[in-house]
Amino acid sequence: MFFVCKYRKKLLVSRQISDDIKQFSYEICQRHSVIIRYMETDKDHIYSMIETEPTMSISKIINLMKSYTTYHIWKRYPQYLRKQFWKEHTFWTDGYFACSV
Repeated sequence: MFFVCKYRKKLLVSRQISDDIKQFSYEICQRHSVIIRYMETDKDHIYSMIETEPTMSISKIINLMKSYTTYHIWKRYPQYLRKQFWKEHTFWTDGYFACSV
């Protein structure tokens, strides 16, 4: 899976934000029996390799990860994110890329 910060903003340059995003992703995946085999961030995107049962769709997993991480990252860094997005309460773009192996 691969998804990108809104407007390609380089928000994941900060080690603290990057680590928090990873931690929140692990939390939500653990709750839904999704195993993250590999996860890494770059300046403006995150990519991961996950393992899951075929009972849950990829779009559902990505929706859970994006919404959970957005909610918690806004809770932790509201001042910083307000400067980036003004009135828009967002973090990720609408799209994603996923493939199976």
